[in-house]
Amino acid sequence: MTPTRPFATGALALALSVALGGAAFAPAPVQAKTPAASTVDIPYETFTLPNGLRVVVHTDRKAPIVAVNLWYHVGSKDEPSGRSGFAHLFEHLMFNGSENHKGDFFPPLETVGATDLNGTTNTDRTNYFENVPTTALDTALWMESDRMGHLLGAIDQATLDEQRGVVQNEKRQGQNQPYGQVWEVLQKTMYPAGHPYHHTTIGSMNDLDAAKLEDVKNWFRTWYGPNNAVLVLAGDIDVATAKQKAMEFFGDIPASPTMAQPKVDPARRTQTTRATMEDKVPQTRIYRVWNVAQYGAPDVERLQLLAQVLGGSKSSRLDKRLLFDDKTVDSVSAYVDASQLGSNFLIQADVKQGVDEAKVEAAIDEELKRLIAQGPTAAELEQARTVFKAGFVRGIERIGGFGGKADALAECAIYTNNPGCFRESLKTIETASVADIQKAGKEWLAQGDHVLVVQPGTRKDLPEDPAGTPAPFELPKADPKYKTTASTVDRSKGVPVTDDFPSLKFPALQRATLSNGTKVILAERHDIPVVQMSYMFGGGYASDQGKKLGTSGFAMGMLDEGAGDMDALAFGNRAEALGANLGASASLDGATAYLSALKEKLDPSLDLFATMLRNPRYDQKEIDRVKATWIAGIKQEKAKPQGAAMRVLPPLLYGDHHPYAIPFSGTGTEASIGSLTRDDLVDFHKAWVRPDNATLVIVGDTTLAEITPMLEKKFGDWKVEGSAPKLAAPTPVALPKQPRVFLIDQPGAVQANLYVGQVIPSSKDAGAVKVDFANSVLGGEFSSRLNMNLREDKHWAYGAYSMASNALGQRPWMAFAPVQIDKTAESLAELRREITEYADGKAPPKPEEVTRIQNTEIRGMPGSYETAGAVMSTIGGIVRYDRPDDYVVQRMKEVEGLDAAQVAQAAKAIDPNALTYVVVGDLSKIEQPVRALNIGAVSVVDADGKPVGGAATAPAAKK
Repeated sequence: MTPTRPFATGALALALSVALGGAAFAPAPVQAKTPAASTVDIPYETFTLPNGLRVVVHTDRKAPIVAVNLWYHVGSKDEPSGRSGFAHLFEHLMFNGSENHKGDFFPPLETVGATDLNGTTNTDRTNYFENVPTTALDTALWMESDRMGHLLGAIDQATLDEQRGVVQNEKRQGQNQPYGQVWEVLQKTMYPAGHPYHHTTIGSMNDLDAAKLEDVKNWFRTWYGPNNAVLVLAGDIDVATAKQKAMEFFGDIPASPTMAQPKVDPARRTQTTRATMEDKVPQTRIYRVWNVAQYGAPDVERLQLLAQVLGGSKSSRLDKRLLFDDKTVDSVSAYVDASQLGSNFLIQADVKQGVDEAKVEAAIDEELKRLIAQGPTAAELEQARTVFKAGFVRGIERIGGFGGKADALAECAIYTNNPGCFRESLKTIETASVADIQKAGKEWLAQGDHVLVVQPGTRKDLPEDPAGTPAPFELPKADPKYKTTASTVDRSKGVPVTDDFPSLKFPALQRATLSNGTKVILAERHDIPVVQMSYMFGGGYASDQGKKLGTSGFAMGMLDEGAGDMDALAFGNRAEALGANLGASASLDGATAYLSALKEKLDPSLDLFATMLRNPRYDQKEIDRVKATWIAGIKQEKAKPQGAAMRVLPPLLYGDHHPYAIPFSGTGTEASIGSLTRDDLVDFHKAWVRPDNATLVIVGDTTLAEITPMLEKKFGDWKVEGSAPKLAAPTPVALPKQPRVFLIDQPGAVQANLYVGQVIPSSKDAGAVKVDFANSVLGGEFSSRLNMNLREDKHWAYGAYSMASNALGQRPWMAFAPVQIDKTAESLAELRREITEYADGKAPPKPEEVTRIQNTEIRGMPGSYETAGAVMSTIGGIVRYDRPDDYVVQRMKEVEGLDAAQVAQAAKAIDPNALTYVVVGDLSKIEQPVRALNIGAVSVVDADGKPVGGAATAPAAKK
């Protein structure tokens, strides 16, 4: 629910991050995007209530939803000694009920169909957000205002202890990942003791343990008043309605004290320092970090441009030098994390095994110094500009959620007191000159860097800071300038829930057929000037059966590594110059190539797309480069507990020689990828990437009359020989006759990752919707049984969920929970008990559970298709699984008609006596307690599923 990375992102980077599919709190190196139209903006109006609550309103009528985004101007930077982690702890406490709503915050909002429902904390702020149907706005505003104005009576010692345990497990979950302790080290290194950024957002275990109930309550009284918050209402709403609603629900809440913000202090460093640390990681990783200017400073945007040129994409200087030419790294990136008091400029490189990291460091230093000394070329600068402007365009397609328009407005309002500060960021990026970039680089990157090298070795827990000694807490006085207004809300009646909800509107599907046999499906969306395409082919991981595992994913992934007369770098540069996003990938039952293009560049972008599909080069030098990086990625995958489990579990579920008995990442194995030849890739392309028996899904700013002639021009004469191959339906497998347990050793782990699974009928099965619904009751929602037990009741886990992936054959059903290591056996027993009692009817679904999930799914549907990507994904499912065009409506009607008895019957698809368990953790701590449970035969395997110290239990046999 909350990131542990300590940094905020700028409004521009936030929108860009989400456009790229990344989390808003952890921006990744970016790929090229389309140039933004000059008219793209986020119009808004503002007003302030007498109690100090600032409200920002943006109207967007494209969907019958309102994004409610509430930001409090308090984060870990505001925590005094001895109280680290309080802001983040309070974010959790505020999800745990209020005086007038006892119980978790999620169920009432899930009941009215809220989507994008979450909250986060970072160094500088705490935010809560949800998208709700327009008619359910009162529900969201009641909930947000009740926890702002009526929280303290709901916080008791038991609640504090519960959420403290959840937060500590969240910290363990982060630490348990490869490189998971890096940011604890870097923050202490980059910021001196006493600086607000010296400690991590999640805080010290000891400080959390020492937190007293009255200290926690005083923390709330100090920071969480209306005068220290910004409320953004975006979407299907106008200013008049917003004023009336804001006053009604928030106007009577008294202001909190007016708290001064810490002074801006980037903490410039004058010395170069370095350190090394060991971790259980597959390869050496280099971090090089500088402290740079604060959020909103023009130099931050200029450094963003410099980072893009240096290491932001395939065509960047570091990629060209280290990845393509020297071949000394498997990945490299450069980016900026912007925060209120100061930001970080970061370079990160994964060193290829066998390469001296000093050689990589020297090359990075050379390229950085050359770029600062000479500046970017005009073409490089324009290309970087295009990336950020177009990322903003894509990002603001979303109304709410991570990185949407509501987020950008709230962030600007909190950090700069100007909700439109993103306009200044865009202006800086638009006007930055080569000299500006050079000057910013010289100003901030000439000195003061820190290099941290993480090397493979033994994982060692970082020593916990001792609990600080908090200063006596003196609650500041409330500011008398703020006034309250009389409330018209009778909170004794509980949460207001409407029975009037907007109807589902899924765009009409228009169809055509190209001369080459490809079927075209179009869904028009004219809210942003972007057109997205997904060319759907056969193949997929299942087609690797009998061949080399990973062939499908590798062959598709190579399509954008050079095509026509362009090698990989030239292809990447052409895409960036056009502002086009292109690529291809495989999934379990098929392969897909995609294009996202700005409307004004659609024709030349289609040219590039057609070249990629029809004439991939598969140059041997690029195959060798990608192969090395791919194999390094497999090693990274196996080093992560969830990656290792997902490599081992599917082969156990499906048995030998089944097309799904593969790592579900589709990456294959080191041996299979190492043995791939160019002929293998060409053969796959010839067999599967062909226009006949393919479907091209288009969503965006075009019409069928406009796009069809363009497609005919680019693809109409695409002819292939022979007929498309057909994959036989996967042979059904029998369930095991008894439960089985497999253990994977992760020495030094502070958590155990529990996975349990079995196969269930295909996505095409007539009962698939009912089974999905039954899964939702058990573990598909935050408020489902598994999470309520292991997180909210026991607080042994940060989260516990279950899911059923789509597949043409029998699909995998899985439940999972990362739990604290000393509660491994107890958690596994609870997981088993919950699943068993639910599936065998001892604890069948309750009518109220069924009604809640029905409401969640049905009422959430109108808001589920806010983005073109969501529409395209649903159409893709219609194509892949032979569903009718009105599948969305039919599914909704089926869900509406379910009752508890039908759901209980569907739950029997899970057989508690045929479950396969995989547990990843420190074997010295988990093996004996797990064996003592006597669940079933226990085997120890490695991350490839091979027996360790004895024979593994036999996998399921075929029927």
